[in-house]
Amino acid sequence: MLAGWLCGLSWVLYLDRICMAQAIPPIQRELGLSNTQVGYTLMAFTLAYGLFEMPSGWLGDRFGSRRVLVRIVIWWSIFTALTGSVTGLATLLLVRFLFGVGEAGAFPNVARVLGQWYPSTERGRVQGFILAAAQLGGVAAPTVAAYLIEGLGWRWAFVAFGSIGLVWAAGFWFWFRDDPAEHPRVNRSEVAIIRQGEAASPVSIPGAIPWRTVCINSGFWTLGAIILCSSFNSYFYNSWFPKYLVSSRGLGNTESGWLTSLVLLGSAMGVLVGGVVADRISRSPRRVTGRSWLGRIAYCCGAIALFFATRCDQAWSIAALAGLSCLCVQMTLPTWWSAAIEQSGRHVGSLFGLLNMIGIFGALASQWFVGVFADWQASRGLSGREQWDPLFDVYIGALVFGMIGWSVYQIQPLPEGDKDSHRQR
Repeated sequence: MLAGWLCGLSWVLYLDRICMAQAIPPIQRELGLSNTQVGYTLMAFTLAYGLFEMPSGWLGDRFGSRRVLVRIVIWWSIFTALTGSVTGLATLLLVRFLFGVGEAGAFPNVARVLGQWYPSTERGRVQGFILAAAQLGGVAAPTVAAYLIEGLGWRWAFVAFGSIGLVWAAGFWFWFRDDPAEHPRVNRSEVAIIRQGEAASPVSIPGAIPWRTVCINSGFWTLGAIILCSSFNSYFYNSWFPKYLVSSRGLGNTESGWLTSLVLLGSAMGVLVGGVVADRISRSPRRVTGRSWLGRIAYCCGAIALFFATRCDQAWSIAALAGLSCLCVQMTLPTWWSAAIEQSGRHVGSLFGLLNMIGIFGALASQWFVGVFADWQASRGLSGREQWDPLFDVYIGALVFGMIGWSVYQIQPLPEGDKDSHRQR
């Protein structure tokens, strides 16, 4: 039941986040925005999301994920709806920034809930379902948004999207408890299984973060570098891919929505498969080595698929190969989550939030780069594929760097007592 609630959360989160990408062409026409200004608008959300990711994770550690997650969903739902009320660039930037403030901390608090409610050997599968639900929200968003925009206009489309999260928040508040031992449907034997191997209740306040240990922990920063590359890659599809199809391939808004959904379906399939793989690797005595090999092979295959995608003439071919590339890269995400939860020790909310915040810098760079690059190419007199296709070489390079990160990966988890532990194999 809990997995269903968390899947619903992640589905609505990505639905509300990615619907913006499909609205870019009509917003540009009505408000008269350049590609660079659209890039700044996308970055406003991402910047706020990154800045408030760790503080919102810390709030979960301090006050419990139940309160924080409900606050998060109500906040972001309100500002999703308010996106339809903007009158120009300034108000659009403000509303999208506040929308990002609202969404910040959702996944760190979900990670915290997983640490409280599931034993370590079962988290990978649940993480896969949650991340797949997020991707399926992303799959639905372009197509649903395209039809809503055609039928209602882009302003009322945002109002419709914003109303969904309020229903989830009300239901979750009445059903969930931070401590599984306090939930009427969880018995003592289930609590014992959940806490197997734990020295103490995972819902106790963890105390001060050992920042000196964190700063010199190479495993922590390697995971940060990997998520930086992953976010740089994925935010192109979350933010710019519909615009790319319209401007470089001459598609209509509805057709671009369907093909963007195809790409994001590849991401959803990747995290589903990756969740099963993550659990199997976590049961292995050489799980760190297994994670490393999975990461390097997946990123290498993702880079190769993207290389061939940009050489295709048909729009459906580039969408299919880009979807395959996303499948390969997102297959590693549940494994990354498992490693990050282990890495963070008792400070999951805060340190997972910090790792996610590092990834946001990659997302910001991606959103800024595409807008500026497209306008620079246009200033040189280029249009269509000549204007847009060269940017994919940068994304191929990011996947190669991610492959290198997985190749050198060696995790050093923060121990329960906040003392350094031995390096795993």
